[in-house]
Amino acid sequence: MEDIFTMSERKQQLPLEEDLCIHIFTVSAAMVGVCLTVIGLIRIVITLQKVDTLADDLLAADSLLYLASCVLSYSALRTRKVRRMHRVERVADSVFLLAMVLMVAICLFITYALATGSASVPYGPVVGPALQG
Repeated sequence: MEDIFTMSERKQQLPLEEDLCIHIFTVSAAMVGVCLTVIGLIRIVITLQKVDTLADDLLAADSLLYLASCVLSYSALRTRKVRRMHRVERVADSVFLLAMVLMVAICLFITYALATGSASVPYGPVVGPALQG
């Protein structure tokens, strides 16, 4: 009797887990696009204000994390074995949460950089003592 309940419970959990994978897949794919859009906007600000910041580099790394989460969740959806799907889904979920935390940190960094200007460095070639002449 307990085995039947366990099988029924597994059938109910499987659609919920697939639903989570689908959400991770769609949201992480959208976040890759968001990261690339913000990188473009930051590059415009860098060009206009003649300053450089690490925010675009951090966003590029964050977009790679979202891409990894997207690929992992897609892989979990395509997996036929339930046990493997659970493992891949957990990794995709962890990578997604890491990317979200990094995104919040980047937003704080961008806000600080725009508010104070102290997180940015002068734009242009660096001239050291050996190059002056």
